[in-house]
Amino acid sequence: MENISGFGLVVSILASNSFPVGLLISDFADDSDPFDFPVLQIGDSGMGLNGDLVVWQKPNPIKVTLNVIPGSFSDINLAILLEANRTGKNKSSARDVITMTGIYPSGNIVVLENGFLTDGMPASSVASAGRLKTKPYSFSFENRVGGL
Repeated sequence: MENISGFGLVVSILASNSFPVGLLISDFADDSDPFDFPVLQIGDSGMGLNGDLVVWQKPNPIKVTLNVIPGSFSDINLAILLEANRTGKNKSSARDVITMTGIYPSGNIVVLENGFLTDGMPASSVASAGRLKTKPYSFSFENRVGGL
């Protein structure tokens, strides 16, 4: 029997300038995937003029999205990180380099290195059902160490 429960997941984020000591994320949403990795394309293929298969590898950033409960401790800290790294008129970016560590209930650990916060909601949105929408924060990373 394999226990595949995700209950107890914790994600640690170190941001070089904004959160150099780090912050723990554990307030995950109930209506979106909490710790979501999309499929990563590592190669491609094509056909030569005479039908010969050709293949090649290509690097791509490792993307991950955290979906957290709006207004939670995790959301507040991620919103601070988002605003610190947002650029705008008369505003400079913290230019954080981010390391993210996912600690699974099974004891497996994945470490994502040399990353950047790419997307987030600048304020809370309200769904037609009357509740605040889940807050997604998306990151891109250069490399991965360990984990499944």
